[in-house]
Amino acid sequence: MTETVSPAAPPPLKFQTKFLYGLGSMAYGIKDLAFRVFLLYYYNFVVGAPAALVSAAIMVALVIDAFSDPIVGQISDNLRTRWGRRHPLMYLSAIPASLSFFFLWLPPEGLEGTGLFLYLVILASAVRTFITLYEIPSSALAPELATDYDERTTIAGYRFFFGYIGGIGLYVLSLAVLFPPTPEHPLGITNPAGYLPFGILGSGIMISTVLLSTLGTHHRIKYMRKLPAPQRRNPLQTLNLMRQTFSHRGFLAILGFGVLKYTGLGISSALALYFGSLFWALSSGELAILAADAALGATLALILAPRLSRSLGKKGAAFVLALTAILFTCAPYVLRLLGLFFENGSPMLLPALFILSAIYTMCGISSAILVHAMIGDVIDDSSLRTGRRAEGLFYAANSFMQKCSSGLGVFAAGIMLSVVGMPDGARRTGVEPEVIVHLVQLYIPVIAVLYLTGAFFLRFYKIDRASHEATLASIRAKEAAQLTENTTS
Repeated sequence: MTETVSPAAPPPLKFQTKFLYGLGSMAYGIKDLAFRVFLLYYYNFVVGAPAALVSAAIMVALVIDAFSDPIVGQISDNLRTRWGRRHPLMYLSAIPASLSFFFLWLPPEGLEGTGLFLYLVILASAVRTFITLYEIPSSALAPELATDYDERTTIAGYRFFFGYIGGIGLYVLSLAVLFPPTPEHPLGITNPAGYLPFGILGSGIMISTVLLSTLGTHHRIKYMRKLPAPQRRNPLQTLNLMRQTFSHRGFLAILGFGVLKYTGLGISSALALYFGSLFWALSSGELAILAADAALGATLALILAPRLSRSLGKKGAAFVLALTAILFTCAPYVLRLLGLFFENGSPMLLPALFILSAIYTMCGISSAILVHAMIGDVIDDSSLRTGRRAEGLFYAANSFMQKCSSGLGVFAAGIMLSVVGMPDGARRTGVEPEVIVHLVQLYIPVIAVLYLTGAFFLRFYKIDRASHEATLASIRAKEAAQLTENTTS
């Protein structure tokens, strides 16, 4: 046995702790929203870099993440300090994450080609890596903050609620305040001057929420499991343990579902400004109103996810939500192409888009909440089988899944823009109507296939409420036996 139990009995989680725990995810939400929605648009449409170059740079950053995420997870699992395994890394992340985010929106004037590519790769990788230093250890707190099957869904709900509120709040505020329409820039979001205050505001929120959340959960350190010092292993032994950890069948099912779902989400987000301004002909103010649908969707998901989990189980609920998401994200585009949707300029267009998008967002956030909670259940099952707690490693994989939205998703969106012939620096040259129509025609089947294939992977996930409760009972019995043995020896 490699672990002992903390002698302090943890009291129930208070609302304040849940609130502050979730609050920290606003930093990740801001980074994620900026990468998914603004980054490709800014460097391609505003700066004038080729879409393929921008998406390739973002993809390189994702590849770097594929290595850095499990490394951070492994460090977090094996760290032993008086502040526990997670909090030192969380404190460490705040300043470098916010600074690298700020400079991402301040490329040197005249930089282009290889120089711009390298600048984007370095800054995007830095933002991702330093956010990872917070996100993975913070996520890994969840299984120890809450062990109950349904309570885990609740705290995951707070986490994703604030993650989306942070990102969408910055989005709405930016469109409404930082990017007002001007005679030179009637769309607002094409104005390069708005991106400096965007970087300042985003970085300020990131550092403040990370520190507040870390301080707000600091008092729970004394209730965390007290683990002995990790065994010294060479790199090959470490890689073998990581392979054994990640070979869990339930985890692989979640991984397949999550990567495809988040890639689809990334495509939708990366193309949102293109569709909003060019296909639906919405103004910056209307785009701000439409973006607020995510706040409604996140609020509904906070209520819906725990209820669906109790009634359908996490797996069943995630499957239903994935299918529903396909329907509501594709519906307005399919109906418009068939001539059955409201025309541009119609007073009913914005309300209809708002409602359909809010339902799609609700489904997406609810399924993300469930996946986060399902990983906590996998961690318990894996620890019973292997005798090792590997929260950091598993949530590193969850972090990688989420980053697929701003990595694989944005990369795919950039390729789609290149395929349909979107011109570089289109704010100056304009876009032919058939280009955006072809983009919509390509978007619909790509999104449908990603979500359907992802939902298929869920059939291999076998953990339900009964099996999880049996796993917890076995873990408690083994811990009690170990504690008795340590006491008598």
